[in-house]
Amino acid sequence: MYLTNKQLMQVSGGGYGLWAAIGGFIAFVIGIADGFLNPIKCNQSN
Repeated sequence: MYLTNKQLMQVSGGGYGLWAAIGGFIAFVIGIADGFLNPIKCNQSN
């Protein structure tokens, strides 16, 4: 199936996956930084 230029210009969608990947990467980096700056051991009892 071939699309004409006019049909190609009317196609919408996509792009969300890229933003989700960027957001996931930023959250991952923030989590690593938080782990180094505020280390808390698992099952820590007071």
